Amino acid sequence: MKMSKAAFVLLYFSYFVFISSEANSITQKPRAFESFNVSYIQNLGSCSYSVEITTSCSSPSYTRDQISIAFGDAYGNQIYAPRLDDPSTRTFEQCSSDTFEIYGPCAYQICYLYLYRSGPDGWKPERVEIYGYNSRAVTFYYNTFIPGDVWYGFDFCNSASSSYQRIGQRWFMFVILAFVFCALF
Repeated sequence: MKMSKAAFVLLYFSYFVFISSEANSITQKPRAFESFNVSYIQNLGSCSYSVEITTSCSSPSYTRDQISIAFGDAYGNQIYAPRLDDPSTRTFEQCSSDTFEIYGPCAYQICYLYLYRSGPDGWKPERVEIYGYNSRAVTFYYNTFIPGDVWYGFDFCNSASSSYQRIGQRWFMFVILAFVFCALF
C-alpha cells in the first residue's frame, strides 16, 4: 500500500512538532527566586542526603563567600543547610568537587534546588548532584556565577506535573493521527 503525499507531509509535520516540543522542555537556566522562604521546614523523619557540588574552573581560585543550599520535593519537604562554606578547608576552590552529608526531613523526588551566596568574592558552581534515600539522584547544571544575596536556582516541581499533561496531550495527538492515517488508507 502506497502512502499518499498528504499523509507523508502530515506524518513529517507531526514528527517535527513532537521532536521540537521535546527539545524545548530540556533546556532551562537557573534564575533568581526572591520570594523563596526557608522558614518553612518540616521535621517529618530524618533522612541523609549526599550533595556533591562541583565548582567551575572559571570560578575565582577560592571564595570566602558564605554559601547556603535549600532543596526539596513537590510535597513541601524542604532540606536546608545554612552554611556549607569553610575557607580553612579550601571549600569551593575552582576546578574542585566538594561532598556534603546533609540531614533533613525525608523527601520524595527532589525537584528544586536553590543556592545562596553572600560575600565579596563571587562563585561559579558547575553542577550540583543530590543523592537521597527516597529519590533518584538528580543533577542541576548551573555553570554561571551566583548573584549575591538572593536564592538562585531551579524549580522543576510545577513542570513535573505539566509534563504529565504534555504526555497526555501527545497520546491524544497520536490517537488522532492514527485515526487520520487509517482514514487515508
